[in-house]
Amino acid sequence: MVARYLPAATSLWNMTDIPPAGTNYPAGEPTPTPAPTAENTGPIAVAGLDLQAGKKIPRSWVVAWAFWDWGGAAFNAVITTFVFTVYLTSSYFVSPAVTAARDTEVDLTGPAHRVYTAAEASLTSQLGYGLAIAGVIVALIAPVLGQRTDASGRRKLWLAINTGVVVIVTALMFFVEGKPAFFVLGIGLVSVGTVFYEIATVNYNAMLVQVSTPKTVGKVSGLGWGAGYLGGIVLLLFVLLGLVGLTSGSGGFFGISHDNGLNIRLIAVIAGLWTLVFSLPVLFTVPEIPPGNRKVKVGFFESYRVLFRDIARLWKESRNTVLFLISSALFRDGLVGVFTFGGILAQGTFGFSSNQVIIFAIAANVVAGVSTFISGLFDDRFGAKPVIVVSLVGLILAGLGVFFAHDLGSNAFWIGGLILCLFVGPAQSASRSFLARVTPAGREGEVFGLYATTGRAVSFLAPLLFSTFVAVAGAQYWGILGIVIVLAIGLVLLIPVTAQRDTAGR
Repeated sequence: MVARYLPAATSLWNMTDIPPAGTNYPAGEPTPTPAPTAENTGPIAVAGLDLQAGKKIPRSWVVAWAFWDWGGAAFNAVITTFVFTVYLTSSYFVSPAVTAARDTEVDLTGPAHRVYTAAEASLTSQLGYGLAIAGVIVALIAPVLGQRTDASGRRKLWLAINTGVVVIVTALMFFVEGKPAFFVLGIGLVSVGTVFYEIATVNYNAMLVQVSTPKTVGKVSGLGWGAGYLGGIVLLLFVLLGLVGLTSGSGGFFGISHDNGLNIRLIAVIAGLWTLVFSLPVLFTVPEIPPGNRKVKVGFFESYRVLFRDIARLWKESRNTVLFLISSALFRDGLVGVFTFGGILAQGTFGFSSNQVIIFAIAANVVAGVSTFISGLFDDRFGAKPVIVVSLVGLILAGLGVFFAHDLGSNAFWIGGLILCLFVGPAQSASRSFLARVTPAGREGEVFGLYATTGRAVSFLAPLLFSTFVAVAGAQYWGILGIVIVLAIGLVLLIPVTAQRDTAGR
């Protein structure tokens, strides 16, 4: 076995793998076999995943953990990708006078159509700026909150609190009526939801080490991402057949009116309930982490000083890890951009109707889910970095193909868009497993908080470049180049990162 270690000073990383007193394991499930503990007395810090070697993780823990991703599909697929943000950038929120002028103009290249296109582009840009602001907020608070969660041993508690806020904010989107006056409210709710969803994800990602071993981390990470895509398929099918309909304006099986976006607003309520229901298994099944009792607890603002000290020490002792955090921040921002703006481009550039966008979303989630499940096996066999590199190359080529084919109609987007989806999930899953392999024990929340922060520190980049390209060129499809640029920079920075391949069990 090739160990996956991070050199670190004793004051930086704190090792513990002792279950909290009174931990109750599920009836009928095997009690995890204790792994050797590691004291933080030497120059080498043991990666948290190494302490899981030889353990038998109850299957119920893994399934319960993956269900959170299944529930998170409601916010990812329905709210920020294929339904609600598409709704926010649609004709509902364009001035009625501009829409009426376009509808009466026969010439599709006439001035009224150009004004309407510019109005749609403006909505898209404002959405991008709102998400960029949300990203800055996450960047400022994610690592400190993760650090404090590690120390307190309340990872599940904060996962529950942040997920709860996401549920409430999602349900409140019901009040965003399809009128220009409600556009700012819609952007605000999506942005607030994004902040709390990202913070919840910090704690969720950190739990990957609790439910996997060095031999299974790639497969378990892929299971989580894949479950998210499959959950999106089920929910989107219900949304399409029940509330949107296969034909424009039908209202689905329930015959819900489209006036003022009522059917979309009801979808937001359903998405909130979906997130709530499927976030419960992990909270009731996986035990809480032990508190980092050798770490001095400090105040919230003092935590920033501790954080900066730890980052500086990490830079001196493991620059390879820092370089991965930076490179992954960029390419992960590009990955988010692919899904965030994919539905918007399908409708605004390639002429998809609302129901066609959802049909495409279902197909996209099928492709992404299957490829992610399979990539987990390759991850455990060959390592995470090769999976990431292949995925990024595929994304860049497919993105350029969609850009140059923007005039070829919906079929071009079907082909190019599904190729993009083939690579998005594997890149995301392998990135998470890469970091899990080198995260020191007892610091999962903090390191994954840094993971979120480095991602969110540049998370304005893809929305900003997308919005800027759209604003300058005056057409949505130009935004594709902004996303491709971010992916390409992330790939270039990833190349020199040394992958410490795990060969345990092979």
